[in-house]
Amino acid sequence: MADKHFKYIILGGGVAGGYAAKEFAKQGIKQGELAIISAEAVAPYERPALSKAYLFPEGTARLPGFHVCVGSGGERLLPEWYKENGIELILKTSIAEADLSSKTLTSAAGEKFKFDTLIIATGSSVIRLTDFGVEGADAKNIFYLREIDDADNLVEAIKAKKNGKAVVVGGGYIGLELSAALKINNLDVTMVYPEPWCMPRLFTADIAKFYEGYYANKGIQIIKGTVASGFSSHDNKEVKQVKLKDGRVLDADIVVVGVGGRPLTTLFKGQVEEEKGGIKTDAFFKTSVPDVYAVGDVATFPMKLYGFPFSFPLIQERPEKHVIWAIIANQGGQTIEEYDYLPYFYSRSFDLSWQFYGDNVGDAVIFGDNELASAEHKFGSYWIKDGKVVGVFLESGSPEENKAIAKVARVQPKAESLEQLSKEGLAFASKI
Repeated sequence: MADKHFKYIILGGGVAGGYAAKEFAKQGIKQGELAIISAEAVAPYERPALSKAYLFPEGTARLPGFHVCVGSGGERLLPEWYKENGIELILKTSIAEADLSSKTLTSAAGEKFKFDTLIIATGSSVIRLTDFGVEGADAKNIFYLREIDDADNLVEAIKAKKNGKAVVVGGGYIGLELSAALKINNLDVTMVYPEPWCMPRLFTADIAKFYEGYYANKGIQIIKGTVASGFSSHDNKEVKQVKLKDGRVLDADIVVVGVGGRPLTTLFKGQVEEEKGGIKTDAFFKTSVPDVYAVGDVATFPMKLYGFPFSFPLIQERPEKHVIWAIIANQGGQTIEEYDYLPYFYSRSFDLSWQFYGDNVGDAVIFGDNELASAEHKFGSYWIKDGKVVGVFLESGSPEENKAIAKVARVQPKAESLEQLSKEGLAFASKI
């Protein structure tokens, strides 16, 4: 079997890989110079759709509708787009070994791929309860959501267990979005998480209080302060009950687990520097190995705005353009500006939609209308550190309002007091 050689290889067919390919094409790569190698069977797609419209009973999202780059309002890159642009899309191919010194990737089937420049965009893997030896965690109908096949399996279970009971383990992004999707499918939903409130990495107690109340009003039961310690199954191996550490037992036809993820760095252990669990890069996404770059969930890169390394962003401003610019500039002996990242997170569930920009450190203050009985429930929060506004959260913002809060997080204006921000609310952001 002859080795294949490419000037550029993108390892990973997720969001980062697709957007990187788009920028390569824009920069005018030649036919056959670029390959994307992906273990998945489909061209890169907007992964966030899997926990949202992909699971809806009506208005359902399906491919080819959400291939990249529609998530950013750009062109939808269908499989034929890659062919038309001379990019080889190598799907259903798992890489078993990466030898960075010889610039060689070897697939599980023994195929060898040589590269001049490698972009690692392997993303992350979900943390599984079986990793911790949780009793019965290998039962059928216990789901994790990362790839489109995972979503397809969950959709089939929702159809098979119509009006059944679902338990969602985890109170973060996946937990909140999937609880909403399961409820929209008329399942009886219970959320379980150990923290004192949902989304504790981002939400304050005041913000979380609104969402927990909203979910409760939708009929979702929330159990806090405990974890799933085991599962029992029917004779057909399908999950039957969820055992909680506090002694309670919940009936379940479907269990969805969302307790976090890990950057997929295994192939490169001992070959590249790591930091905060990801592959360490500079501000141009260069790793410690020449001609090897990393981007997306797998990368830990320095944040110019804050002066410290940032790891494992859930959602981020598109860095793929910058890594391609850096590669091309480096080859031409030129320099470009460092990547200046502004942290950005968002979520949508039921009729709610929020965005956050910046850093959630320092003192926080709520503004606006966060009453559950309100028809509008437009509210937000500012975070102040050292007299400056460093982070902003907004629920139900318009496009203009969301742009305004992003600008605040970028500019970091001075604020006289928490009281001022609470009183002025969005007006403060609008005048920056």
